Amino acid sequence: MFSNSEIGIDLGTANILVYSKNKGIILNEPSVVAIDTETKSVLAVGTEAKSMIGKTPGKIVAVRPLKDGVIADFDMTTEMLKQIMKKASKLLGLSIRKPNIVVCTPSGATSVERRAIQDAVKASGAKTATLIEEPVAAAIGADLPVEEPVANVIVDIGGGTTEVGIISYGGVVSCNTIRVGGDQMDEDIIQHVRKKYNLLIGERTAEQIKMEVGHALIDHEELTIDIRGRDLVTGLPKTITLQSPEIQGALKESLLHILETIRATLENCPPELSGDIVDRGVILTGGGALLNGLQEWLSSEIIVPVHLAPNPLESVAIGTGRSLSVIHKLQKAAK
Repeated sequence: MFSNSEIGIDLGTANILVYSKNKGIILNEPSVVAIDTETKSVLAVGTEAKSMIGKTPGKIVAVRPLKDGVIADFDMTTEMLKQIMKKASKLLGLSIRKPNIVVCTPSGATSVERRAIQDAVKASGAKTATLIEEPVAAAIGADLPVEEPVANVIVDIGGGTTEVGIISYGGVVSCNTIRVGGDQMDEDIIQHVRKKYNLLIGERTAEQIKMEVGHALIDHEELTIDIRGRDLVTGLPKTITLQSPEIQGALKESLLHILETIRATLENCPPELSGDIVDRGVILTGGGALLNGLQEWLSSEIIVPVHLAPNPLESVAIGTGRSLSVIHKLQKAAK
C-alpha cells in the first residue's frame, strides 16, 4: 500500500509524465491547461486542452504554464498538477490520499524556480516533494550505471531546454543547460514559413513538419510535406509544399547551439573521466532526440559514439520513478 503512494513526475515543458513503481508510466499528457478567462475555471487539462490550442473562442484560453522547463504561471501549474494527480489517483486506486512525490528539475534552475516547483507540487496534494536533477533522472531512466565512478554523458533534448550532463557517482560532475529544445525548433519552422512564403502556421503544424520532414545537418533523401496556413497578404487559407532541405536550414541554428553546448560540457570534463566518454559515448534522450539523423550527425561532429536511450520520451519519468528506491541518498546529496 505504501509503495503505491510514491510517485515520480517528469514536469516537462511539453509533456507531464507520471510514473508509479508498480505500474510504470501511468500517465503521459501534454502540459497544457484550457481556462475560462471570465470564471477563471479550468475546463480541460492535457490532451484535451492541447487539441484546443489555436482553436478556441475569445473567453477560452489554452496555455502552457511551464516555459523552458520551469514554472511560468504558478497558479495554472498547481491547478494542472491537481488535475493530473486526480487522474493518477484514479488509475492507481490510491488508498493513501497524500503521496510522496519526486519531481525532476532542470539542473540550471535557480533556487527560486526550484522552490516554486516544490510549492506547486505540495499545493497539488503531495505529502512530500523531493527534487532530482533532470540529467540524473534521465541517466537512471536510460539504464546507465549512475552510482559507479564512471562518466555517463547524457544529452536530454526536451521541449523547453536541452541539458547536457556528465554524471558520475550519482551526482552531476559537469552540466550545461540551454533554453533551446523542441519548442524553439517549432518556432524556427514557423518563422521560416512566415518569411519565405508569407504564410502563418500554428505550433501543431510546425511540430508535424519537424517530425515528418525535419532533419539534422546530414545528407538525406529529399522529403516533402503539404501544409495549410493563413496567407498574410490575402488573409485567406492557403496550401504550400515544403521540402526537407529548407526545414533543415531553418533548424540549423538551434542544432548548432545544441552541438556547442555538448562540446562545452565535454571540455569541462575532468581528464580522468574523458577516457570513459571515448569508450561509452554519449546517450541521447528526450523527445528532440528523435529528430531524423540527429544521432549520425552528432556522432560525426564530436567523434565519440552517440547512442539513443531505449525510451527517449520516457527516460526522465522512468528515472524519476526509479530514483524513489535511492531517494535517501539523493536527499542527502541535495542537502
